[in-house]
Parts: sequence; C-alpha cells; structure tokens
Amino acid sequence: MSYAHDFLKVTAVSPRVHVGNPPKNLKEILAVLESSKAAFTVFPELSLTGYTANDLFFQGSLLKEVNEALETLLKTNPYSGIILLGAPFDYQGLMYNVVYVIQGSKVLGIVPKLYLPNTQEFYEKRWFTSGLHIIDSVSSVRIFNQTVPFGSLLFENDDQSLTFGVEVCEDMWAPLSPGNLLSLQGAKIIFNLSASNETFGKRPIRLNAILEHSRRNMGAYVYVSAGASESTSETVFSGHQVFAQAGSLLLESEDFSQETKSLTTDLDISSIRYQRQHFSSYRDLKVTSLYPVVKASFALKKTADLILERAFDQTPFVPKTDELNAFKTISALQEAALLKRVLHTQAKTLIIGVSGGLDSTLALCVAVKVAKQADLPSTAVMGVTMPAKATSKRTFNQAQALMESLNVTIKTISIEEAVKEHYTLIEHDGQTEDAAFENAQARTRTMILMNLANMHQGLVIGTGDMSELALGFATYNGDQMSMYGINQGIPKTLVRFMVEYYGRYGFEKDLSSIMQSIIETPISPELTENQVTESLIGSYEINDFILVRYLRHGDPESRIAWLIEKTFKLSPQEAMTYVKRFFKRFFSQQFKRQASPDAPKICDIALGPRSDLRLPSDISYGDQDV
Repeated sequence: MSYAHDFLKVTAVSPRVHVGNPPKNLKEILAVLESSKAAFTVFPELSLTGYTANDLFFQGSLLKEVNEALETLLKTNPYSGIILLGAPFDYQGLMYNVVYVIQGSKVLGIVPKLYLPNTQEFYEKRWFTSGLHIIDSVSSVRIFNQTVPFGSLLFENDDQSLTFGVEVCEDMWAPLSPGNLLSLQGAKIIFNLSASNETFGKRPIRLNAILEHSRRNMGAYVYVSAGASESTSETVFSGHQVFAQAGSLLLESEDFSQETKSLTTDLDISSIRYQRQHFSSYRDLKVTSLYPVVKASFALKKTADLILERAFDQTPFVPKTDELNAFKTISALQEAALLKRVLHTQAKTLIIGVSGGLDSTLALCVAVKVAKQADLPSTAVMGVTMPAKATSKRTFNQAQALMESLNVTIKTISIEEAVKEHYTLIEHDGQTEDAAFENAQARTRTMILMNLANMHQGLVIGTGDMSELALGFATYNGDQMSMYGINQGIPKTLVRFMVEYYGRYGFEKDLSSIMQSIIETPISPELTENQVTESLIGSYEINDFILVRYLRHGDPESRIAWLIEKTFKLSPQEAMTYVKRFFKRFFSQQFKRQASPDAPKICDIALGPRSDLRLPSDISYGDQDV
C-alpha cells in the first residue's frame, strides 16, 4: 500500500469480464488485488456482473451470486488498501447500480448511481432505479451483518487530509454532477466507475469532460471504464482509463484489450490542497454549498517511502508537445506586451545591452520582431555591447554576430575606464573582487543604457529572466532595472527553448548556428574572470524545478527535497542543499522583486509584485519548512 509524502498511489483496472458470471469475475478481481501495491484499486461499473448482463439483472440467481461473491471477497480479501467495485444492489425490491467501497472485511460505504442513461444504446431504467430520491431518505443500509453508509458519500480519514467521493458513469455527464457537489464538500478525489462504450469521436469528448471536471473541482479525477471483453451485440468497450488533476492529464490508456489491464499513477494530494486555497471561486462556492452528504470514515496508514509511478518532468516550464505552436504562443505574448509599451510611449528606439548570452539574445529577438510590427526599421533596435576586463572573446563575438545577423544598430562601448574612475571616486582599490567591484560594472552598464534611451527617444528593454529574479541574481539598480522587463515572466530553462526556436523559426534567415553556440555557452554575468553562475547557485534546471513545486504546488522544503532526490537522482544531502540555498536567496532577495519594472506574465506562475507574488520585503527565513 503506497501513501507517502502526500502522494497517493492509485490503480485503475479494466478486468477481463465474464458477463453474468460473478464467481469468475471475482477470480479476476482477486488476482489483481493479490498483486496490487496501490492504496486504492478501482474497478469499472458493474464489474462483478458485467455491465451488459441486461435482463439477467431481473434474475434472483444473479443477485444471489453477487452477494456470495462479495461475502467471499470480504472473508478472503488479500489487499489492505481500499477497493472500489461496481455491482448491482437490491434494496426493498428495487435494483440499484452501485459502487461498493471496501477495505479489508468491511464495507465502508455504498454509493448508488444517480443518473441513468436511457437513450440510444442505453436502457438502464429497464433494470435499475435511480438513486436520486432514495438518498434523501436512506443514509445507511444493513448488509453482511454490517450497518453501511449509503448515498452520496464523502469519505474522510481521521484528520480529513485525504477525502474522496464516488460517482458512476453517467453521473459525470449531468449538468451538475455528484462529483462537483462532493468536491465542494471537500472531496479531493472523485472516482468514476464507468462502462462507457466506444464510438468514433467519443474518446476526446469524454477526455475533455474528465479534464474539465478536474479543473472545475480543482482536484483529482480517476476514471475507469469496462474493457473490450465487455463488448457484445451493438456495443464495443475500450477500457478507457484516465487520471487527471486540476485540469492536467496525468495518465491515460485505451487499448481495447480482451485481457485484464491496469494503470497506476500517483496523485498529488498536497497540491490539491494548495491550489484550492488559491482558487477563490471554489472557496466562495464551498462556503455556500448546502448539498447534503453522508460522511463515511476510513483509515489509511502512510508508508515510509514511495516508489513513484510517473517520472516528474525535470524541466516543467519547457513545452514537450506541439513545441512549435508553444513557441509561437509565447513569442506572441512577449511581442504583444512590448508592442503595447512601445506604442504607448511612442518610443523611437529600443535599447538593449547585448552580452552574447541567453537572456539578452531572447530580448533582442523580441525587440526586432516588435520593431517591425511598430513600423520601425530593424535599425531602430540598438544593441549595445559594453565589454570590460572579464568579458570573454566568445560572448563578445557572439553578440556581434547576432546583431549583424538581425541588422540592428550596433554600438560598442568599453566600460573599463568608466569603472576605474568610479572605483577612484568611491575609494575602492579596483583589485578586491567584492560586491562593489562587481556591481559597479553592472550599474555602469545600466546608466549607459538609460542615458542612451534618453538621447534616442527610446526604451531600455530589460533582459533578466524569472529564474534570476527568483534567486536575486541581479544587481540592484543595475541589470535589475530597466524600462520594461520583457523576460521577467520567462524562467531560464524556457529562455533556452525560446532562443533555440527563434534561431530555427523566428526569422526568414536561419540563425540556428549562432543560437546553438549561445545556448552552449556557460551562463555567466562576466563580472570577474572565469565566473560561472551555476557553480554559485546550482543548476538552473533544479532551481526552476524548485520554483514550480513551491509556487504552483505549495510544497514545503522537505517535500521538494524528496522530489529532487527522485527526479534528479541526487543524495538527500545534495537535494536539501539545493532547497536551503534556493529559499535563503528567494526570501532574502524579495526587496529586489518589489522594485522590479513592469513585465508581462507569460507562464501560469510569476514573481511580479503587482501580479502573483505578494510578499513583504523583509520576510524572515529560517530552518523551518516554508
């Protein structure tokens, strides 16, 4: 059984079905349960009998076999987790299509299907009664010498940290589904046990419905449907299994297999809790929702550790599908934002400090595209290189080659003498490589850019990215400042992606060679000799991963460190070092973010003080989890 670090392992099973034969179906079910390592194992609607048993549901002998199979399961259950199993249930002479929720020898609850399809190929009202009315008057039933909660049930563990609800197939398609209402009562997971047949074009519609339910509920949605062995007469089943969370698809399978097929993944319960706290529409509805539910309790022990079923994306900001369209969308966002500022200020030039590195390359590409949209020549973009003692030939040559390729105005201004004069003014020896030694260079460059903008009726376009903003890796009132921070909504890993795609697809001229050279250049502010950023602050891939886990999912230090261990194959000590270093910088450098210039929000999370992140400048940071 796997439940650790607020990750919950769930297995969805589309078993081989023997229609009308509960004993054989139980054997298939027990075989799965004997090997299941998940905390929850979920089977489809009416999986104990087969959904297509049709008029066999009228036969008392079938119901007798169902009850005998359930009793056998309760007596011989080899599985310590929670089972969700579809079966018919007779109550006072009426047949209901229900889900049994079982743990060990106990039935935790019985949930009836509320909405019965009775059109086209579906004739459920011929055999079953809707649970819509009985749940108003019956909250428990007596079965197998147990008093069992019955109705629209909200299952809760002792501290209510893990909660779930159940709906059955058609319930999901209702204008207001039981799952929606149960989510408003606190259910973090909705399980849907289904027997939805397949027709051409139905799968994407069904998938969209599942994803949208998980988004509206801001929770997890687990869907499992009958497999191909259920197919008969005019209906074909595919074994569609879907895991979704907060509008994102975690895992999906549909293989039309005649044999038992299982799909397993891990649900992030902590992320659901965090996102609901931020989802104001959910909060508003939750406090006004009066939907009556019956509470059912369960216990689930947390395990010492968890072997994750799904590999976590090491670069979650970087598009993995439809990459070209993603590039076009992101570039359109940046370009539209900058164009608005250019038109509003009636700027005649765009001034950019071009270092030959990733960030200034992206800013320069955006500026050139915007100049064209603003009916300005490419030469209205002024690229300024400002070499100093630590500037490498490689980055200087890359900057020159890029600007020549984009046909912008090139201005080269050595800052060595200006910086020496400044050292003299402040009585610095010009040799000690302290913060003043480094920052004097960055501030000199910014002063030059600002004054050039004044001379040429221009805007200084900032080049710093979101990752640098998060870590405070920028000089206050140096490269931290500009007239518009075009890259501040783009993390470093996404900057690399954008630079690569601008090289391949952004311009009529192929710039992929120069862009690849820039991508392969070690990241450095070049304020001292042989300075390499990632040797000081660590890998940007890992820092961006931390940023996502903290701002998108609300993970504390210990959970992030554990995920870094699993995702990047680091030792616990290495992972915690990354986390401690990140958060120490993240909070201590908030004052820089408070004074950051306007910048467009591009990703779903941002650090702008006027948009996503509202923190005081003098926030404290200690060894406690954040």
